[in-house]
Amino acid sequence: MLGVRRGSVLLVHSSLKALGWVCGGPVAVVQALRDSLGQDGTLVVPTHTPDNTDPAGWRHPPVPESWWPVIRAHMPAFDPAVTPSRWMGVVAETVRTWPGARRSDHPQVSFAAVGPAAEAVVTGHRLEDMLGEHSPLGAVYRLDGDVLLLGATHGSNTSLHLAEYRLPDPPRRREGSALRTPAGRSWTRWEDVDTDESDFDQIGDAFDSTGGARVGRVGGAECRLMRQRALVDFAVDWLTAHRTPHPPQR
Repeated sequence: MLGVRRGSVLLVHSSLKALGWVCGGPVAVVQALRDSLGQDGTLVVPTHTPDNTDPAGWRHPPVPESWWPVIRAHMPAFDPAVTPSRWMGVVAETVRTWPGARRSDHPQVSFAAVGPAAEAVVTGHRLEDMLGEHSPLGAVYRLDGDVLLLGATHGSNTSLHLAEYRLPDPPRRREGSALRTPAGRSWTRWEDVDTDESDFDQIGDAFDSTGGARVGRVGGAECRLMRQRALVDFAVDWLTAHRTPHPPQR
């Protein structure tokens, strides 16, 4: 599949709809990915839960302000064993529930992994470092993993967020989610990097122009395979050159 490296760590963003009809559906896709990786390879997917965020920031759709306190008080706490992902696609959900899958314990941007390096990828996902060095994205970078966009675009390429975290003085925002704590369920707030995907397709196009991505078709979809380190390092330089620096916070 586009030259997936056997034994590697592979982060996959996917769209089954873009692939078209697949005999066996998402299970067949996951089996094909695992076969390509071999028994020593590890498959990683995003299993994000955007429902478990501060309703004040909801836009698709927004909810009345009078609902915000109710949502904060009653949103179920994130549980990596049972909380489903949303908007990540049926392939990612299939990996999440795959026998032996492990999932990081982040209430908004968890990742799931299957394979020998799964624990190394998902362990230690810090609440206040959602998509940074202490997230599964940082782990994939340290493990010299790859990224496969399987019918997805660079707009969904979460590894580009890791580049945002590496910029000096990135803008920050307040986050909130329902968490499990030793004392029970709690609505918890923290501060983290204010991420922005609006220029990710531009970054991806620029990266593709360097020849850094292997492009081909799988089913009906255009797909891309790339080394994550090369992508992230390129994106740091691109963002430094093209984004307006954020004034240092005081």
